[in-house]
Amino acid sequence: MPTISRDGVNIYYEDHGTGPAILLSHGYSSTTRMWTGQVEALQDRYRIITWDMRGHGQSDSPDEPTAYSEAATVDDMAAILQHLGIENAVIGGLSLGGYMSLAFNLAHPSMVRALMLFDTGPGYKNPVGREGWNVTAMKRAHTFETRGLDALGASAEVRVSQHRSAQGLAHAARGMLAQFDSRIIESLEGIAVPTLVLVGEDDQPFLGATDYMAKKIPGSKKVTIPAAGHAANLDQPAAFNAEVEKFLATL
Repeated sequence: MPTISRDGVNIYYEDHGTGPAILLSHGYSSTTRMWTGQVEALQDRYRIITWDMRGHGQSDSPDEPTAYSEAATVDDMAAILQHLGIENAVIGGLSLGGYMSLAFNLAHPSMVRALMLFDTGPGYKNPVGREGWNVTAMKRAHTFETRGLDALGASAEVRVSQHRSAQGLAHAARGMLAQFDSRIIESLEGIAVPTLVLVGEDDQPFLGATDYMAKKIPGSKKVTIPAAGHAANLDQPAAFNAEVEKFLATL
């Protein structure tokens, strides 16, 4: 099982195919398995790296709550690429993975060839909006602590995932899903790489957020996938893959 050790925390990753590198990050309470259809569609022309965030899937779930943060997640992403000898890559992700892709671009712009932001948002400028998001994140953490892995639910991206630690997911909700400032949303106008912003037409909570990102990120391309919800890559894989390939062909 391929892993890298980050201060004693083992982070699981997969490395498929050859060609220009793409790093794909999953959403909260999902895993690398959500990208199987994209790996199969792209690995003959691209090198696809997927991974499990700490607290998720086959990565470790450290006991210390402070081990879970945006900064630790971004550093995990950079460490995987450096371990594989990749100097820069297309950085993409869905939901929390998309937010972390924006955070990665802010922290390591020289490592980003392009961005692909799927069914995600850039956070909040308004502290009231951020607090509302964080209330939901804390409720999810509490639910995992009281109900265990039975709290995962049945969303498309969760159904294809397997986890080992409900406590790890709770820590991840408090430290990685929750947001603590407006740095990411304020970084949008400074993004200097080609960017694909994609959303499922039925993903109501993220329609406004993706419109906002498309307007703020210079030269970005906005795509809406018909008859798709939050996991557009699973709901409509053929249409999703076609749009991704079309974008990658422009780089």
